[in-house]
Amino acid sequence: MTTTVRLRKIGFGALALAFLAVAGSSFYHQRYLPEAVVLGEGVTAVTRLSEYGESLRGTANDIHLYVLEGKAPGGTILVFGGTHAEEPAGRLAAWMLVEHATIERGRLIVALSANRSASTVTRPGAAYPPEFTIPTAWGGQRFRMGDRWTNPLDQWPDPEVYIHYPSGQYLAYVDIRNLNRAFPGRPDGTLTERTTYAFMELIRREHVDVAIDLHEAELQYPVISTIVTHQRGQDMATMVSMTLTDLEGFKIGTEFSPRNLHGLSHREIGDHSQAVSLLFEAPEPFLDATRGRTNADVLLTGKDEFVVQAGKRGLLFETIDEHGWPIAKRVGRHTSSVAQTMETWTEDHPDRGIVARGIPRYKDLVRNGVGFYLRDPAVAPAGRVVYE
Repeated sequence: MTTTVRLRKIGFGALALAFLAVAGSSFYHQRYLPEAVVLGEGVTAVTRLSEYGESLRGTANDIHLYVLEGKAPGGTILVFGGTHAEEPAGRLAAWMLVEHATIERGRLIVALSANRSASTVTRPGAAYPPEFTIPTAWGGQRFRMGDRWTNPLDQWPDPEVYIHYPSGQYLAYVDIRNLNRAFPGRPDGTLTERTTYAFMELIRREHVDVAIDLHEAELQYPVISTIVTHQRGQDMATMVSMTLTDLEGFKIGTEFSPRNLHGLSHREIGDHSQAVSLLFEAPEPFLDATRGRTNADVLLTGKDEFVVQAGKRGLLFETIDEHGWPIAKRVGRHTSSVAQTMETWTEDHPDRGIVARGIPRYKDLVRNGVGFYLRDPAVAPAGRVVYE
């Protein structure tokens, strides 16, 4: 081997190592990016999901649970964002609850990162940004972008066919890492199944009355701008839908959970616990297959000319124009939907009411933006900051 060839190989090897170092640093940064949560006055306790599933202890999905309990007894509602971490409006809406809600009667339990593992990786080949920043008056807050599925570093390999437990239904192989295809879970299953099992134990032990799963959907997906409900929640979901559409300034429909499609929260929580299970879907153009460049700006503004053109050709199930679907509208839809669900539940169940105040609603968020409601951890009282 000549000296020139040897030097060329050394040069290429050094270049490859440099690329690996840069990529590895980026992956590490995303996986361990701390997301500050300033505990609002209404938060009375912070616990861990492993309290309901011991096998989660020490794993990426041993998440924080934020408890907001009123002085007066009442019902219990569970709200979780981050089932699909690529759908940030759900996580940010949950942030609004933890940092601003106060419960006067009953109890609210919030999970910001239902599948925290999924928030530590982005979708291979999709060019997702590893993080995004919400502008604030104090400089901005960074959040992990995330993916739809549990990080393969935490759960691998996938089977050729995913057989759902306990139904035995065959599902796509990759959905074995999809939290919203793994309910009701099992204590000795995969990390994703152990996570849903712990959620089910939480729901059963804490006598949760209503469980709400916050999501976003691409505009080419027919189940969008809607409340998906288990059959035991149909009357309540319909009333919530009508009230929001009439009073809040946005339209939201209802869909009934298919009885024979298993693994989804709105099906299995209702079937395997006493809770009424609901799932809220808001529009997110960032997820559409026809989108243009995939970056944090599109994620936050919801503006994409390619998706607009798809709408003009009748390919969408939700409208979009040059104004897009900004993050404030998507978060506001969720916070108003959660607040209205509490109100409707209380009207129907006065003996187990859930009364809250301080929740920023749709019009508040559209007017002020999401960053207006994110609190600065640098000036938070001692002991009132938690990191996701």
